[in-house]
Amino acid sequence: MSVTIVKVENNRQLKRFVKFGYELYKECPYYVPELFEDAMNTLRKDRNAAFEFCDADYFLAYKDGVLAGRIAVLVNKVANEKWGQNAARFGWVDFIDDKEVVDALFATAEKWARERGLTELQGPLGFTDLDREGMLIEGFDRLGTMSTIYNYPYYPEHMNRLGFAKDADWVEFLLKIPEKKWEKAERVAAIVERKFGLRTLRCKSRSELAKRYGYQLFALVNECYAPLYGFTPLTDKQIDQLIKMYLPVIDLRLISLVVDKDDNLVGMGVSIYSLAEALRKSRGRMLPFGWWHLLKALFVKPPKRLDFLLVAVKPEYQSKGVFALIFNEMLDNFMKLGIVDVESNPELETNHKIQSQWSEFEKEQHKRRRAFKKELC
Repeated sequence: MSVTIVKVENNRQLKRFVKFGYELYKECPYYVPELFEDAMNTLRKDRNAAFEFCDADYFLAYKDGVLAGRIAVLVNKVANEKWGQNAARFGWVDFIDDKEVVDALFATAEKWARERGLTELQGPLGFTDLDREGMLIEGFDRLGTMSTIYNYPYYPEHMNRLGFAKDADWVEFLLKIPEKKWEKAERVAAIVERKFGLRTLRCKSRSELAKRYGYQLFALVNECYAPLYGFTPLTDKQIDQLIKMYLPVIDLRLISLVVDKDDNLVGMGVSIYSLAEALRKSRGRMLPFGWWHLLKALFVKPPKRLDFLLVAVKPEYQSKGVFALIFNEMLDNFMKLGIVDVESNPELETNHKIQSQWSEFEKEQHKRRRAFKKELC
């Protein structure tokens, strides 16, 4: 019995690389597939602006002629410079529960890193912090989200066997929406508006949102997320791609913007209807009928669960009650829409500022995921 590693060299092989994840989890009730088209665009070097500062290769593992695993290996040069590292990253890693397959995949990844003079391998991570990242280590019996990786329980067992150690953990919460607004949040929001000259803003259309505040949204992400593990600033080209990708499907009732007296963005909360079930029904494909499941979830009969995508407040305002201003407005809209609960999506376990914002919610910490690292001798 033998394992053969094949480097992805063409579009046909890249499609096999993406499809393998769907095939491995086709019977799993908790797996939420990536949208196939988005996955392809992320991995194609002519479509993803991150390749301005990243290099990557993708590999397939075949056991006795049958596809049994995949792994992407990449280097984010900006991240290495910013964080003082000399690291390669691995991501888009999936495999059957087979020691030979796993060993061959990671031996290939380590060899790739060493050939480029890199001395550490870490992951699962993507090109940027907005890609799916972190291997699930708790919550295997909970439905995933559109933004997160799902993996079988045997994955972290193999990581430990191969000598990988914890680099960072993310936790995720399921937040119950209260039946009525919090008096404390309303009171704090009113004080913040009056004391600091801030106000919440409602855009009349998605085009207005994109034109007036699209760039400011992601500039705020760059500023607020800068200290977080592995983060690298989004380039103008990446921001343009994200504006075109996400803002056309945002329900304006699910976004809260806080601006100062000069209309400069100082805080935001962005959520989206959960697409988990729609993506499962569509199997991650728009055609032939997958588009209907996604359209229905976004605009026709939205689910009663939301995903938080982004929450950010300028550093100088983070201790001044701006979070209360954001959530006071968002909760009002959530209750009007009949929303039952919200997925927080991954938060670094050390990010106590954001976790403190959930203190008033009835909540459950139901998932945990990990980035691993290994020093390469």
